[in-house]
Amino acid sequence: MKHIVPALRRNLTRSAGREPPPKGQKRPTHDGHVPSLTISVASYNVHKCVGTDGVFDPDRILSVILELGADVVALQEADQRFGHRKGLLDLKALYEKGGYRSVLDEGSRKLSHGWHGNVILYREGSVSGVSKMTLPGFEPRGAVLVDFDFDGLPIRIIGAHLGLLASSRARQAEAILTAAHPVDDRAVILLGDTNEWRVGGRSALRPFDPHLSDVDMAIASFPSRFPLWPLDRVLTNKHVTVYEMYAVETPRSRVASDHLPVKAVIGVTQGLAAGL
Repeated sequence: MKHIVPALRRNLTRSAGREPPPKGQKRPTHDGHVPSLTISVASYNVHKCVGTDGVFDPDRILSVILELGADVVALQEADQRFGHRKGLLDLKALYEKGGYRSVLDEGSRKLSHGWHGNVILYREGSVSGVSKMTLPGFEPRGAVLVDFDFDGLPIRIIGAHLGLLASSRARQAEAILTAAHPVDDRAVILLGDTNEWRVGGRSALRPFDPHLSDVDMAIASFPSRFPLWPLDRVLTNKHVTVYEMYAVETPRSRVASDHLPVKAVIGVTQGLAAGL
């Protein structure tokens, strides 16, 4: 452990090793094609808007989301966990201040914003389809699959929050991978809190490999005050190149939640053959 922790800590603000292309140019994606689109995505477990100081402050979370400036943001724990599972964020303010819309008009309950706390916000593109998944495992967990259209380019984005038990995470990864296969060969991006700190062969996320993969080493994002563990991930298929990926560490984000948000700048191209 003494070797892993410093490496993850050093990697906190490390780029993915692929510098964004010069203005007006596009670098190839993993399948050798030139990206048709460059967008930014982020994943953020908002911890039911309770900060590391113990204060419930949805406005502070809203400010962190706006500071991210990502085109698509996947949130976890954005609803109350029990009872009516009421949504905790001001979606109207997110739209008025940042232009963000939620893909779900209604979540897991009438008053909720998401599905098992998962919310996907977007301010670019249009939504052509939404699916809500109930994931297997000991705890109630879910995922949201969204098909976007960005200027004619189809992209499937999945927001998920996996379980605390490794056995559950492995089953959930299998279920997501089965549902993630699009009928056409489009780009697929998974954003979420995987609750998995291990990388390589011991990781419960092994079912994603080689269909969806991390970029280089995962980024430490938890706990927010001194991040050691790469729980929050951006996983992509072969039609996506991650130019830059980092945990967004600011004075506000270190306190607003027990997780730091993770942001990535990606290039996407249209696939030309069936399958991931």
